[in-house]
Amino acid sequence: MSAEENIAVVVLAAGGSTRLGRPKQLVEFNGKHLLDHALDKVDLLGFQTKILVLGAKREEIMDKIDSNGFKVVVNTHWEQGMASSIKVGLEAAMAEEEGLDHVLFLVSDQPFLERTNLIKLVHAQLTKNPKATYSKYGDSIGVPAIFSKEAFPLLMQLEGDEGAKKLIHLKDFDYGTEVFSKGGFDVDTEEDVQQLKQMDV
Repeated sequence: MSAEENIAVVVLAAGGSTRLGRPKQLVEFNGKHLLDHALDKVDLLGFQTKILVLGAKREEIMDKIDSNGFKVVVNTHWEQGMASSIKVGLEAAMAEEEGLDHVLFLVSDQPFLERTNLIKLVHAQLTKNPKATYSKYGDSIGVPAIFSKEAFPLLMQLEGDEGAKKLIHLKDFDYGTEVFSKGGFDVDTEEDVQQLKQMDV
């Protein structure tokens, strides 16, 4: 994406999908597992450092997805919540690439994620240089989101089920947003899966 900036990408896919009762990473949409869909979009961007964080049902997931090109790391504390996966992913990214400037975080259950969403996020981050740029959908902001190295220590302080959105409430935390109109649709329940099947093309 940019020769001047070292950017790593971390795909967070360690959760237990407790509300769904089976790994949502493996839910199929348009003939592809949701996690493979996310990995494919990342592959199109040509990042050097690509991290995939797995946890629950990792053997089953690894058997069914193509993680080629990604360094797979395991969050053994995935039950503690999203913060633990963010930290595992960030630590792995920093270990892989010295002098890391930014980390882009994605999740595996946004079926309408497109390459252009990621390109807009990265472009906004590199041109405006805030501590973070989040995706905006409706009244919410969230992932995908990209963070500058100034935000890394703050990400490492997250606890439990806290996601990186918590940082926006910190004093002096400047951030931007990019619209991802379909980003609010994610897969948490069987109803979501059935709704997604209706949209399958």
